[in-house]
Amino acid sequence: MTETRRRNVPESQENLVSDVRKDEKSDEEGDDVLRLEADINASASVPQDTGKTTEVLDASLKDVSPRWKNWIIRGIFTWVMIVGFGTVVWLGPLYMVLLILLIQIKCFHEIITIGYIVYRSHELPWFRTLSWYFLLTSNYFFYGESMMQYFGVLLSRTEFLSPLVTYHRFISFSLYVSGLVAFVFSLVKKHYLKQFTLFGWTHVTLLLIVTQSHLIMQNIFEGLIWFLVPVSMIICNDIMAYMFGFFFGKTPLIKLSPKKTWEGFIGGAFATIVFGLIMSYALLQFDYFVCPIEYDEAKEALSLDCERSFVFRLHEYALPQFLQNFGALFGRDWKTMTMYPFILHSISMSVFASVIGPFGGFFASGFKRAFKIKDFGDTIPGHGGFMDRFDCQLLMATFVHVYHSSFIKAISPQKLVQQVLSLKPEEQMQVFNMLQESLRKRGLLRLN
Repeated sequence: MTETRRRNVPESQENLVSDVRKDEKSDEEGDDVLRLEADINASASVPQDTGKTTEVLDASLKDVSPRWKNWIIRGIFTWVMIVGFGTVVWLGPLYMVLLILLIQIKCFHEIITIGYIVYRSHELPWFRTLSWYFLLTSNYFFYGESMMQYFGVLLSRTEFLSPLVTYHRFISFSLYVSGLVAFVFSLVKKHYLKQFTLFGWTHVTLLLIVTQSHLIMQNIFEGLIWFLVPVSMIICNDIMAYMFGFFFGKTPLIKLSPKKTWEGFIGGAFATIVFGLIMSYALLQFDYFVCPIEYDEAKEALSLDCERSFVFRLHEYALPQFLQNFGALFGRDWKTMTMYPFILHSISMSVFASVIGPFGGFFASGFKRAFKIKDFGDTIPGHGGFMDRFDCQLLMATFVHVYHSSFIKAISPQKLVQQVLSLKPEEQMQVFNMLQESLRKRGLLRLN
Protein backbone atom coordinates (compact mmCIF):
# COMPACT_ATOMS: atom_id res chain seq x y z
CA MET A 1 0.00 0.00 0.00
CA THR A 2 2.81 2.38 0.90
CA GLU A 3 4.56 1.72 -2.40
CA THR A 4 1.28 2.40 -4.27
CA ARG A 5 0.93 5.76 -2.54
CA ARG A 6 4.48 6.69 -3.32
CA ARG A 7 3.95 5.88 -7.00
CA ASN A 8 1.03 8.33 -7.02
CA VAL A 9 3.22 11.16 -5.68
CA PRO A 10 4.95 13.03 -8.51
CA GLU A 11 8.71 12.89 -8.47
CA SER A 12 8.93 16.71 -8.36
CA GLN A 13 6.84 16.74 -5.19
CA GLU A 14 9.12 14.18 -3.56
CA ASN A 15 12.08 16.37 -4.43
CA LEU A 16 10.30 19.38 -2.98
CA VAL A 17 9.60 17.55 0.29
CA SER A 18 13.22 16.42 0.42
CA ASP A 19 14.45 19.97 -0.12
CA VAL A 20 12.14 21.31 2.57
CA ARG A 21 13.43 18.74 5.06
CA LYS A 22 17.00 19.65 4.22
CA ASP A 23 16.19 23.35 4.65
CA GLU A 24 14.50 22.68 7.99
CA LYS A 25 17.53 20.76 9.21
CA SER A 26 19.83 23.51 7.99
CA ASP A 27 17.65 26.15 9.68
CA GLU A 28 17.69 24.23 12.97
CA GLU A 29 21.47 23.98 12.82
CA GLY A 30 21.69 27.64 11.91
CA ASP A 31 19.35 28.53 14.75
CA ASP A 32 21.61 26.74 17.24
CA VAL A 33 24.63 28.58 15.84
CA LEU A 34 22.71 31.87 15.93
CA ARG A 35 21.84 31.40 19.61
CA LEU A 36 25.42 30.49 20.39
CA GLU A 37 26.71 33.55 18.58
CA ALA A 38 24.29 35.74 20.54
CA ASP A 39 25.62 34.37 23.83
CA ILE A 40 29.27 34.75 22.85
CA ASN A 41 29.58 37.94 20.88
CA ALA A 42 27.14 40.53 22.21
CA SER A 43 29.00 41.54 25.37
CA ALA A 44 32.39 41.33 23.69
CA SER A 45 31.61 43.46 20.63
CA VAL A 46 29.09 46.14 21.58
CA PRO A 47 30.91 49.33 22.75
CA GLN A 48 30.48 49.77 26.51
CA ASP A 49 30.88 52.81 28.71
CA THR A 50 34.23 52.58 30.54
CA GLY A 51 34.00 55.93 32.28
CA LYS A 52 36.94 57.34 30.33
CA THR A 53 36.75 61.04 29.49
CA THR A 54 39.40 63.61 28.60
CA GLU A 55 42.97 63.12 29.79
CA VAL A 56 42.73 66.15 32.06
CA LEU A 57 39.54 64.95 33.77
CA ASP A 58 40.80 61.37 34.08
CA ALA A 59 44.07 62.59 35.63
CA SER A 60 42.24 64.79 38.15
CA LEU A 61 40.04 61.87 39.24
CA LYS A 62 42.69 59.15 39.33
CA ASP A 63 42.78 59.02 43.17
CA VAL A 64 38.98 59.03 43.55
CA SER A 65 37.20 55.75 44.32
CA PRO A 66 35.39 54.18 41.32
CA ARG A 67 31.98 54.78 42.91
CA TRP A 68 32.55 58.51 43.41
CA LYS A 69 34.40 58.84 40.12
CA ASN A 70 31.35 57.53 38.27
CA TRP A 71 29.13 59.89 40.28
CA ILE A 72 31.27 62.92 39.37
CA ILE A 73 31.58 62.01 35.68
CA ARG A 74 27.87 61.29 35.43
CA GLY A 75 27.08 64.62 37.08
CA ILE A 76 29.40 66.63 34.82
CA PHE A 77 27.99 65.20 31.60
CA THR A 78 24.43 65.49 32.92
CA TRP A 79 24.95 69.24 33.19
CA VAL A 80 26.59 69.29 29.77
CA MET A 81 23.46 67.69 28.29
CA ILE A 82 21.14 70.02 30.22
CA VAL A 83 23.00 73.13 29.02
CA GLY A 84 23.05 71.80 25.45
CA PHE A 85 19.33 71.07 25.59
CA GLY A 86 18.63 74.54 26.97
CA THR A 87 20.57 76.05 24.10
CA VAL A 88 18.48 74.16 21.56
CA VAL A 89 15.27 75.32 23.28
CA TRP A 90 16.52 78.90 23.06
CA LEU A 91 17.21 78.50 19.33
CA GLY A 92 13.57 77.60 18.65
CA PRO A 93 11.16 74.76 17.82
CA LEU A 94 12.63 73.85 14.44
CA TYR A 95 16.01 73.21 16.08
CA MET A 96 14.23 70.98 18.61
CA VAL A 97 12.71 68.96 15.77
CA LEU A 98 16.18 68.62 14.23
CA LEU A 99 17.57 67.49 17.61
CA ILE A 100 14.85 64.83 17.89
CA LEU A 101 15.76 63.57 14.42
CA LEU A 102 19.47 63.33 15.28
CA ILE A 103 18.76 61.49 18.55
CA GLN A 104 16.40 59.15 16.73
CA ILE A 105 19.07 58.27 14.15
CA LYS A 106 21.65 57.59 16.87
CA CYS A 107 19.25 55.39 18.88
CA PHE A 108 18.36 53.46 15.72
CA HIS A 109 22.08 52.99 14.98
CA GLU A 110 22.77 51.63 18.49
CA ILE A 111 19.98 49.05 18.39
CA ILE A 112 20.65 47.94 14.82
CA THR A 113 24.36 47.61 15.61
CA ILE A 114 23.53 45.11 18.35
CA GLY A 115 21.60 43.09 15.78
CA TYR A 116 24.49 43.15 13.34
CA ILE A 117 27.00 42.06 15.96
CA VAL A 118 24.86 39.44 17.65
CA TYR A 119 23.78 37.70 14.46
CA ARG A 120 27.04 38.12 12.52
CA SER A 121 25.26 39.84 9.66
CA HIS A 122 28.33 41.42 8.12
CA GLU A 123 28.24 38.87 5.30
CA LEU A 124 24.58 39.42 4.48
CA PRO A 125 24.17 41.23 1.14
CA TRP A 126 22.67 44.74 1.27
CA PHE A 127 21.14 44.33 4.71
CA ARG A 128 22.92 47.25 6.34
CA THR A 129 21.95 49.45 3.39
CA LEU A 130 18.34 48.27 3.49
CA SER A 131 18.03 48.95 7.23
CA TRP A 132 18.99 52.58 6.73
CA TYR A 133 16.79 52.76 3.65
CA PHE A 134 13.76 51.71 5.71
CA LEU A 135 14.68 54.34 8.32
CA LEU A 136 14.80 56.99 5.59
CA THR A 137 11.47 55.82 4.18
CA SER A 138 9.78 55.84 7.59
CA ASN A 139 11.01 59.34 8.35
CA TYR A 140 9.87 60.57 4.95
CA PHE A 141 6.37 59.31 5.69
CA PHE A 142 6.05 60.52 9.29
CA TYR A 143 7.75 63.88 8.89
CA GLY A 144 5.82 64.48 5.67
CA GLU A 145 2.55 63.77 7.45
CA SER A 146 3.40 66.27 10.17
CA MET A 147 4.53 68.96 7.75
CA MET A 148 1.31 68.62 5.75
CA GLN A 149 -0.82 68.72 8.88
CA TYR A 150 0.68 71.94 10.21
CA PHE A 151 2.08 73.69 7.12
CA GLY A 152 0.04 72.21 4.28
CA VAL A 153 -0.96 75.60 2.84
CA LEU A 154 2.63 76.82 2.67
CA LEU A 155 3.87 73.59 1.07
CA SER A 156 1.03 73.50 -1.46
CA ARG A 157 1.87 77.01 -2.69
CA THR A 158 5.41 75.95 -3.60
CA GLU A 159 5.36 74.63 -7.14
CA PHE A 160 8.13 72.12 -6.51
CA LEU A 161 6.58 70.74 -3.29
CA SER A 162 2.95 70.69 -4.39
CA PRO A 163 3.10 67.22 -6.07
CA LEU A 164 4.94 65.82 -3.04
CA VAL A 165 2.09 67.02 -0.82
CA THR A 166 -0.65 65.70 -3.10
CA TYR A 167 0.87 62.25 -3.60
CA HIS A 168 2.78 61.95 -0.31
CA ARG A 169 1.24 58.69 0.86
CA PHE A 170 1.52 57.01 -2.52
CA ILE A 171 5.18 58.03 -2.75
CA SER A 172 5.80 56.74 0.79
CA PHE A 173 4.13 53.43 -0.02
CA SER A 174 6.11 53.09 -3.25
CA LEU A 175 9.38 53.72 -1.40
CA TYR A 176 8.56 51.07 1.19
CA VAL A 177 7.52 48.49 -1.41
CA SER A 178 10.76 49.15 -3.30
CA GLY A 179 12.69 48.30 -0.12
CA LEU A 180 10.62 45.15 0.35
CA VAL A 181 11.35 44.02 -3.21
CA ALA A 182 15.05 44.75 -2.74
CA PHE A 183 15.05 42.67 0.45
CA VAL A 184 13.47 39.69 -1.36
CA PHE A 185 16.09 39.91 -4.10
CA SER A 186 18.84 39.99 -1.46
CA LEU A 187 17.77 36.70 0.14
CA VAL A 188 20.46 34.00 0.19
CA LYS A 189 19.44 30.41 0.84
CA LYS A 190 21.94 29.68 3.57
CA HIS A 191 21.06 32.91 5.41
CA TYR A 192 17.22 32.87 5.26
CA LEU A 193 16.78 32.64 9.03
CA LYS A 194 19.25 35.39 9.84
CA GLN A 195 17.92 37.71 7.14
CA PHE A 196 14.28 37.41 8.20
CA THR A 197 15.28 37.73 11.87
CA LEU A 198 17.09 40.98 11.15
CA PHE A 199 14.24 42.15 8.90
CA GLY A 200 11.92 41.80 11.90
CA TRP A 201 14.56 43.38 14.16
CA THR A 202 14.70 46.42 11.89
CA HIS A 203 10.93 46.88 11.79
CA VAL A 204 10.49 46.52 15.55
CA THR A 205 13.22 49.13 15.99
CA LEU A 206 11.41 51.44 13.57
CA LEU A 207 8.21 50.96 15.56
CA LEU A 208 9.87 51.75 18.88
CA ILE A 209 12.15 54.58 17.76
CA VAL A 210 10.76 56.31 14.67
CA THR A 211 7.06 56.14 15.57
CA GLN A 212 7.59 57.46 19.08
CA SER A 213 10.00 60.19 17.99
CA HIS A 214 7.27 61.25 15.55
CA LEU A 215 4.92 61.61 18.52
CA ILE A 216 7.50 63.79 20.26
CA MET A 217 7.48 66.08 17.24
CA GLN A 218 3.68 66.19 17.34
CA ASN A 219 3.87 67.26 20.98
CA ILE A 220 6.23 70.10 20.04
CA PHE A 221 3.83 71.46 17.43
CA GLU A 222 0.94 71.41 19.91
CA GLY A 223 2.90 73.80 22.13
CA LEU A 224 6.41 73.68 23.54
CA ILE A 225 5.04 73.15 27.04
CA TRP A 226 3.76 69.69 25.99
CA PHE A 227 7.34 68.80 25.09
CA LEU A 228 9.46 70.62 27.67
CA VAL A 229 7.50 69.69 30.81
CA PRO A 230 7.39 65.90 30.17
CA VAL A 231 11.02 65.80 29.02
CA SER A 232 12.12 67.77 32.09
CA MET A 233 10.10 65.48 34.36
CA ILE A 234 11.90 62.40 33.05
CA ILE A 235 15.27 64.14 33.43
CA CYS A 236 14.39 65.20 36.98
CA ASN A 237 13.16 61.72 37.89
CA ASP A 238 16.29 60.11 36.49
CA ILE A 239 18.60 62.49 38.36
CA MET A 240 16.75 62.49 41.68
CA ALA A 241 16.17 58.73 41.69
CA TYR A 242 19.92 58.31 41.16
CA MET A 243 20.73 60.82 43.93
CA PHE A 244 18.32 59.31 46.47
CA GLY A 245 19.48 55.82 45.56
CA PHE A 246 23.16 56.80 45.75
CA PHE A 247 22.93 58.31 49.24
CA PHE A 248 20.03 56.42 50.84
CA GLY A 249 19.40 53.33 48.69
CA LYS A 250 19.39 50.01 50.55
CA THR A 251 16.32 48.09 49.35
CA PRO A 252 16.54 46.57 45.82
CA LEU A 253 13.62 47.53 43.58
CA ILE A 254 13.74 45.09 40.66
CA LYS A 255 16.09 42.29 39.60
CA LEU A 256 16.42 43.63 36.05
CA SER A 257 18.24 46.67 37.43
CA PRO A 258 20.14 45.65 40.59
CA LYS A 259 21.27 49.24 41.28
CA LYS A 260 17.68 50.55 41.41
CA THR A 261 16.29 50.90 44.94
CA TRP A 262 12.95 51.64 46.52
CA GLU A 263 14.46 54.67 48.23
CA GLY A 264 15.55 56.08 44.87
CA PHE A 265 12.19 55.24 43.26
CA ILE A 266 10.11 56.94 45.97
CA GLY A 267 12.46 59.91 46.38
CA GLY A 268 12.58 60.45 42.66
CA ALA A 269 8.77 60.31 42.41
CA PHE A 270 8.28 62.92 45.12
CA ALA A 271 10.90 65.23 43.62
CA THR A 272 9.41 64.85 40.14
CA ILE A 273 5.90 65.88 41.28
CA VAL A 274 7.23 68.98 43.06
CA PHE A 275 9.50 69.86 40.13
CA GLY A 276 6.63 69.37 37.66
CA LEU A 277 4.45 71.89 39.51
CA ILE A 278 7.22 74.49 39.60
CA MET A 279 8.27 73.94 35.99
CA SER A 280 4.69 74.09 34.72
CA TYR A 281 3.88 77.31 36.59
CA ALA A 282 7.05 78.95 35.26
CA LEU A 283 6.37 78.08 31.61
CA LEU A 284 2.72 79.11 31.88
CA GLN A 285 3.82 82.72 32.28
CA PHE A 286 4.94 82.92 28.64
CA ASP A 287 2.81 82.61 25.51
CA TYR A 288 5.92 81.36 23.69
CA PHE A 289 5.64 78.02 25.49
CA VAL A 290 1.86 77.48 25.46
CA CYS A 291 0.89 78.48 21.92
CA PRO A 292 0.84 75.83 19.18
CA ILE A 293 3.23 76.31 16.29
CA GLU A 294 1.30 77.44 13.23
CA TYR A 295 1.89 79.19 9.94
CA ASP A 296 0.67 82.79 10.03
CA GLU A 297 -0.81 83.82 6.68
CA ALA A 298 -0.48 87.52 7.39
CA LYS A 299 3.14 87.39 8.53
CA GLU A 300 4.03 84.59 6.10
CA ALA A 301 6.09 82.97 8.84
CA LEU A 302 5.83 80.51 11.72
CA SER A 303 3.96 81.96 14.65
CA LEU A 304 3.86 81.26 18.38
CA ASP A 305 1.17 83.87 19.07
CA CYS A 306 -2.34 82.75 19.96
CA GLU A 307 -5.37 83.23 22.14
CA ARG A 308 -4.76 80.91 25.06
CA SER A 309 -6.90 77.82 25.31
CA PHE A 310 -8.88 76.92 28.45
CA VAL A 311 -6.09 74.84 30.05
CA PHE A 312 -3.66 77.78 29.97
CA ARG A 313 -5.98 80.42 31.52
CA LEU A 314 -6.52 81.06 35.24
CA HIS A 315 -9.76 79.64 36.64
CA GLU A 316 -11.35 79.63 40.07
CA TYR A 317 -12.05 76.24 41.66
CA ALA A 318 -14.12 75.42 44.74
CA LEU A 319 -12.05 73.61 47.36
CA PRO A 320 -13.27 70.31 48.86
CA GLN A 321 -15.10 70.63 52.18
CA PHE A 322 -12.33 68.98 54.22
CA LEU A 323 -9.84 71.62 53.00
CA GLN A 324 -12.30 74.39 53.89
CA ASN A 325 -12.65 72.90 57.39
CA PHE A 326 -8.88 72.57 57.69
CA GLY A 327 -8.43 76.23 56.77
CA ALA A 328 -11.07 77.24 59.29
CA LEU A 329 -8.96 75.72 62.09
CA PHE A 330 -6.35 78.39 61.36
CA GLY A 331 -8.85 81.18 60.83
CA ARG A 332 -8.52 81.01 57.04
CA ASP A 333 -11.49 81.39 54.73
CA TRP A 334 -10.46 78.76 52.16
CA LYS A 335 -13.41 78.28 49.83
CA THR A 336 -11.94 78.76 46.38
CA MET A 337 -8.55 78.63 44.72
CA THR A 338 -7.39 80.23 41.47
CA MET A 339 -5.06 78.16 39.32
CA TYR A 340 -4.23 77.07 35.79
CA PRO A 341 -5.98 73.84 34.70
CA PHE A 342 -2.67 72.75 33.18
CA ILE A 343 -1.27 72.41 36.71
CA LEU A 344 -3.68 69.53 37.30
CA HIS A 345 -2.62 67.92 34.05
CA SER A 346 1.03 68.32 35.03
CA ILE A 347 0.36 66.26 38.16
CA SER A 348 -0.96 63.44 35.96
CA MET A 349 2.14 63.64 33.78
CA SER A 350 4.52 63.73 36.75
CA VAL A 351 2.87 60.68 38.30
CA PHE A 352 3.26 58.79 35.03
CA ALA A 353 6.87 60.00 34.64
CA SER A 354 7.82 58.80 38.12
CA VAL A 355 5.75 55.61 38.43
CA ILE A 356 5.38 54.19 34.90
CA GLY A 357 8.18 56.04 33.10
CA PRO A 358 10.97 54.05 34.80
CA PHE A 359 9.53 50.87 33.31
CA GLY A 360 10.81 52.10 29.95
CA GLY A 361 14.24 51.89 31.54
CA PHE A 362 13.48 48.46 33.04
CA PHE A 363 12.40 47.26 29.61
CA ALA A 364 15.72 48.47 28.17
CA SER A 365 17.58 46.80 31.05
CA GLY A 366 15.88 43.49 30.27
CA PHE A 367 16.82 43.91 26.62
CA LYS A 368 20.47 44.51 27.51
CA ARG A 369 20.56 41.58 29.91
CA ALA A 370 19.18 39.32 27.19
CA PHE A 371 22.31 40.06 25.15
CA LYS A 372 24.68 40.30 28.12
CA ILE A 373 25.59 43.95 27.61
CA LYS A 374 25.77 46.77 30.15
CA ASP A 375 25.12 49.73 27.84
CA PHE A 376 23.80 50.42 24.34
CA GLY A 377 27.00 52.29 23.55
CA ASP A 378 29.74 54.52 24.93
CA THR A 379 28.81 57.88 23.39
CA ILE A 380 28.11 59.73 26.68
CA PRO A 381 30.70 59.17 29.46
CA GLY A 382 29.07 58.02 32.68
CA HIS A 383 25.77 57.34 30.95
CA GLY A 384 26.43 54.92 28.08
CA GLY A 385 24.71 55.32 24.73
CA PHE A 386 21.92 57.61 23.61
CA MET A 387 19.38 54.82 24.02
CA ASP A 388 20.44 54.43 27.66
CA ARG A 389 19.34 58.02 28.27
CA PHE A 390 16.23 58.24 26.11
CA ASP A 391 14.50 54.91 26.77
CA CYS A 392 12.08 56.48 29.28
CA GLN A 393 11.59 59.57 27.11
CA LEU A 394 10.07 57.50 24.30
CA LEU A 395 7.46 55.96 26.59
CA MET A 396 6.69 59.34 28.13
CA ALA A 397 6.25 60.95 24.71
CA THR A 398 3.68 58.34 23.72
CA PHE A 399 1.74 58.88 26.95
CA VAL A 400 1.69 62.67 26.51
CA HIS A 401 0.50 62.37 22.90
CA VAL A 402 -2.30 59.96 23.86
CA TYR A 403 -3.21 62.04 26.93
CA HIS A 404 -3.34 65.27 24.92
CA SER A 405 -5.38 63.68 22.13
CA SER A 406 -7.84 62.14 24.60
CA PHE A 407 -8.38 64.92 27.15
CA ILE A 408 -7.05 68.21 25.76
CA LYS A 409 -7.03 68.46 21.99
CA ALA A 410 -9.91 70.30 20.37
CA ILE A 411 -10.69 71.22 16.78
CA SER A 412 -8.51 74.15 15.78
CA PRO A 413 -10.17 76.83 13.60
CA GLN A 414 -6.74 77.79 12.25
CA LYS A 415 -6.06 74.26 11.04
CA LEU A 416 -9.51 74.04 9.45
CA VAL A 417 -8.84 77.29 7.58
CA GLN A 418 -5.48 75.93 6.44
CA GLN A 419 -7.17 72.82 5.07
CA VAL A 420 -9.75 74.94 3.23
CA LEU A 421 -7.04 77.18 1.76
CA SER A 422 -5.26 74.11 0.42
CA LEU A 423 -8.30 73.35 -1.78
CA LYS A 424 -8.83 74.59 -5.32
CA PRO A 425 -10.48 78.05 -5.65
CA GLU A 426 -13.82 76.61 -6.78
CA GLU A 427 -13.80 74.14 -3.87
CA GLN A 428 -13.07 76.98 -1.45
CA MET A 429 -16.11 78.86 -2.80
CA GLN A 430 -18.21 75.73 -2.36
CA VAL A 431 -17.15 75.45 1.29
CA PHE A 432 -17.86 79.17 1.80
CA ASN A 433 -21.37 78.91 0.34
CA MET A 434 -22.17 75.80 2.38
CA LEU A 435 -20.97 77.44 5.60
CA GLN A 436 -22.84 80.65 4.81
CA GLU A 437 -26.09 78.78 4.15
CA SER A 438 -25.74 76.73 7.35
CA LEU A 439 -25.14 79.85 9.48
CA ARG A 440 -28.08 81.65 7.84
CA LYS A 441 -30.50 78.79 8.54
CA ARG A 442 -29.49 78.74 12.23
CA GLY A 443 -29.99 82.49 12.50
CA LEU A 444 -26.31 83.16 13.21
CA LEU A 445 -25.79 85.17 10.05
CA ARG A 446 -28.08 87.84 8.60
CA LEU A 447 -27.67 88.83 5.00
CA ASN A 448 -28.86 92.27 3.89
